Amino acid sequence: MKKILFVCVENAGRSQMAEGFLRKYAPKLNVTSAGTQPKSELNPYVVKVMEEIGIDITNQKPKELTNEMISESVTVNMGCMDKESCPALFVKDVVDWNISDPKGKDLDEIRKIRDQIKNEVLNLVKKIEE
Repeated sequence: MKKILFVCVENAGRSQMAEGFLRKYAPKLNVTSAGTQPKSELNPYVVKVMEEIGIDITNQKPKELTNEMISESVTVNMGCMDKESCPALFVKDVVDWNISDPKGKDLDEIRKIRDQIKNEVLNLVKKIEE
């Protein structure tokens, strides 16, 4: 089975949440996340809202998107705010979820983004298991 790769620009929020959810709901799947311009650390508010629902992503680290990752994976683009570095520009046959970036948002907004990502991941798991 191919790997699941969640991509966004900074790999500090949305894609990390998606990776955390997939690890929880489909632990047998091989999952990772990456970004075209990864930050040095995760968004602390993203870590907090995931902890609130019992998912610890503190050990996950932002990673740079590579051609090898893309070639070995089913790629899910989280959505883009920065069109110049949007992962969808570099990836063929990408699934695009078009989810808002949590960067600069308050905790309530990030919780809504988290819940949207959870729903998308659960739908993805259902499709994979069919």
